[in-house]
Amino acid sequence: MEFDIQKLAINALPVIFAITLHEAAHGYAARHFGDDTAWREGRISANPLRHIDPVGTILVPALILLLSQASLLFGWAKPVPVNFGNLRRPKQDMLWVAAAGPGANLAMALGWACLLKLAVLMPVHAYTEAMEEMGRAGLVVNTGLMLLNLLPIPPLDGGRIMVSLLPHRAAWKFAQLERYGLVILLALLFLGVLDVVLYPLMGLFLLLLKSLFGI
Repeated sequence: MEFDIQKLAINALPVIFAITLHEAAHGYAARHFGDDTAWREGRISANPLRHIDPVGTILVPALILLLSQASLLFGWAKPVPVNFGNLRRPKQDMLWVAAAGPGANLAMALGWACLLKLAVLMPVHAYTEAMEEMGRAGLVVNTGLMLLNLLPIPPLDGGRIMVSLLPHRAAWKFAQLERYGLVILLALLFLGVLDVVLYPLMGLFLLLLKSLFGI
């Protein structure tokens, strides 16, 4: 149990911020492009308490981490409200609002890579091992969340990016898949398709970051 508690403590901060700042980034981008819904509801904030869903952000990730001995992770935050009709150019600006979440995860992955590099360079002491493990956890969590959300499946961010890029008629038809999005994701998960797609991409991306930072 002590091992599990340590793993949970080390993974908690990267998980919470990966999920919550992802959502805050959507709200910030939406406000920039004309929709202040998220701002009026106080959701453009780095404060995780404004984005935490008790079940999706805390209970489910904690249970999965404990049961899988930190080998699996899944969770979610309260979705940031965005009224795409309020955007100055709804179809075009949708791309940037959707891309802001994965962009935030990319930025956080780079930040955790810096922490990992610092931990490797520092003289060994009581905290370097924890810093190194937290840096690695932040890298993996943000890479996984970024790549998962970039899959072209509505309502994932990649699906909304596709809606923005497709011609109007094709975009409208593609957007209708959103009602089946959760079912599609669960089917891909249980059939192992997500593993086949995401793990090689995560491996390549992590290899690129580790080579870039020399870690």
